[in-house]
Amino acid sequence: MKNKNIQTEIDACYLYQKLAENETDLVIAKVYRKMSEIEKGHARAFAQKEKISLKNLIQPSWRAKTLNFIGKVFGYDYVLGVMMDTEKSISTAIISTKNKHQLELTGGETNHVKILRSILEHEDKVTGVQLSKFEKRHRSVGGNAIRAAVLGGNDGLVSNFSLVMGIAGATAGQTGVLLAGLAGLLAGALSMSLGEWISVKSSQELYENQMQLEMEELETNPEGEREELALIYIAKGIPENQAHEMASEIMKDKNHAHEILVKEELGINPEELKGSAIEAAVYSFILFAIGAVIPVLPFMFTNGMKAIIFSVGLSAAGLFLIGAAITLFTGKNVWFSGFRQVIFGLLAAAVTFGIGSLIGVSLGG
Repeated sequence: MKNKNIQTEIDACYLYQKLAENETDLVIAKVYRKMSEIEKGHARAFAQKEKISLKNLIQPSWRAKTLNFIGKVFGYDYVLGVMMDTEKSISTAIISTKNKHQLELTGGETNHVKILRSILEHEDKVTGVQLSKFEKRHRSVGGNAIRAAVLGGNDGLVSNFSLVMGIAGATAGQTGVLLAGLAGLLAGALSMSLGEWISVKSSQELYENQMQLEMEELETNPEGEREELALIYIAKGIPENQAHEMASEIMKDKNHAHEILVKEELGINPEELKGSAIEAAVYSFILFAIGAVIPVLPFMFTNGMKAIIFSVGLSAAGLFLIGAAITLFTGKNVWFSGFRQVIFGLLAAAVTFGIGSLIGVSLGG
């Protein structure tokens, strides 16, 4: 556990450095470098306290290297999204532990999203444009997109694995399993994609209406909106004079001011509204189908107990990989998360297999 805490800090140091190296805005890159230095200092402090040499722990873990690879392929906003979620989880865990043991909260338990914002806001040369750019970055859907991919595959695998085992239990893996599995794949994937389309479309329509109202307020009462924007920054802890200067600078561009206001006042990120509902539905369909096809594959080539055994084996392997992928967000042990996912998935399949067997015996009798 002690080595794990040190490794977590080393990984964060490594990833913040990678964010800095791939950031085009010099001020934001400086923030990332400072965060990297802070994390390195944490690692050194932990090591000194536990009398552990950093030489054997200085390399980033496979998790950090994997996230860096994802950043290279899909963009580093994905990495920042994952890291922010991780920091929030760590902060919540620390506060919960202190409350449980009735320890005093010092205020240092806050997550690194706030630390990043604080560092940026107190830079001498920071501008309202840079602050808003950073706000957009740390609210990006990068981490959520990766998580959605993992969970989409998990939903498809677990639900169709359970369905296939239920039919296999009723028929001893002979007739109807392949057809039921393919039907479950298609029905589940269509349901997921339709639900995603409705979710994205309805959110876009609602937010677009709210954004239009905000634009009308900006056009009819610009001075009131400027004051409101300044108050938002003051509430963030920015000195009053600087907050008014930043608000005035942002108000010079009406479209940019509108973007900031809908983000801060309404909690809407306009960038997220540019996504296509159809594209989201297609991705949802594909991700679910990838997971759902795994337990069906053996029944395409064989049947009976042989197909059942192969299906269980493939599904268990898929469940383990999904559990391992989840550790990219949680930072937990790969083997623990992987086998936990396998156990839960196999238990669900065992229940449906047992029910299917009982139904098959009943119908056969």
